[in-house]
Amino acid sequence: MSDATQTVLVGTGALIELLLKGEFICRTTNEEGWRALKNNSTRERVEAYLNQINRTVASAAEGDVFFCGYLQLGDSERKVISSQFKDICQALIPLVEWLVLVQEASGQDAPLSEGAPVRLTELQSRIEDTPAFREQLAKLSQYRLFGSTSTNSDAQIKLVFKRLVELGYLVRPNAEKQIYIATGKLDYLYEVIRFIDETEGLSLEAQAETATQRDLI
Repeated sequence: MSDATQTVLVGTGALIELLLKGEFICRTTNEEGWRALKNNSTRERVEAYLNQINRTVASAAEGDVFFCGYLQLGDSERKVISSQFKDICQALIPLVEWLVLVQEASGQDAPLSEGAPVRLTELQSRIEDTPAFREQLAKLSQYRLFGSTSTNSDAQIKLVFKRLVELGYLVRPNAEKQIYIATGKLDYLYEVIRFIDETEGLSLEAQAETATQRDLI
């Protein structure tokens, strides 16, 4: 086996492993892997392997975010997907509230999308200077998704951002800096929201705004 062929196989194997672990691969999280999957021949090799175990390379955001899906759906696969979808739905209200807060506090016209930076220190200053934003942060930080029990806005926002990194919605490229980058998993989330809106007629932003105490811890 030539060195070049071996490199391709090793690279493909690493990609397959990430996909099977449930990773969302985009330019922000893994530029090398993203470029590989944008290449038709590499994606076909990954797809051929995944097809043997009833998996497929799925994509979102017009082909800029890759993740692993099922090739065919039987009863057991439907149960897994149903469980995953339920988890996403339970996380939607706190995530939407956080996205709305970031957009409003940052004065942005559009919600965060893959590759957009969030400067935590600047955002925190704006939130702490505005009572309404502080109240929004205190409320959303208490959702089960984040689980804050602190009354301190500094502790609240840092916990929220730590959890968002753990969940794959943000990355922090430099541990020395308080700069976070949005990942393609957020763009995937927007597609889920659109799907729910279209199929069930839900208005998730309105739902987030009227979230009741029972959704909190």
